[in-house]
Amino acid sequence: MGLIRISDAARLTGVSDDTVRRWVDAGTLTAHKDDSGRAAVDGAELAAHARGIAAATPDSSGVARSARNQFTGLVTEVTVDKVMAQVEMQCGPHRIVSLMSSEAVRELGLEPGSVATAVVKATTVIVETASGRAL
Repeated sequence: MGLIRISDAARLTGVSDDTVRRWVDAGTLTAHKDDSGRAAVDGAELAAHARGIAAATPDSSGVARSARNQFTGLVTEVTVDKVMAQVEMQCGPHRIVSLMSSEAVRELGLEPGSVATAVVKATTVIVETASGRAL
């Protein structure tokens, strides 16, 4: 069982420390003490809860896709040159950056304040951990 301190659990789920404590008080999560005697929750239990409360912004385009990684959010910045463009989006807590043609930006009407969906389908996803280190 991997324990995660309350403050780290809050940061990882995008809520306050008090919210995590309320989850513990409500019995949604089980409180434990880590090796330092600090309040902590089980990582697997937190992951299951985080998955259950995840509220992705719905994609209202009506387009069916095989890609499962879809992030609907707000375009925050568009940098365009003659041929290429960089589009930045804020999708909940995630910053998504996409490189595309300037023509695509014009055709899609992308500008700061636009709502768009980033679709990610990759054959390689790299996952890293800080082995043996606390958050």
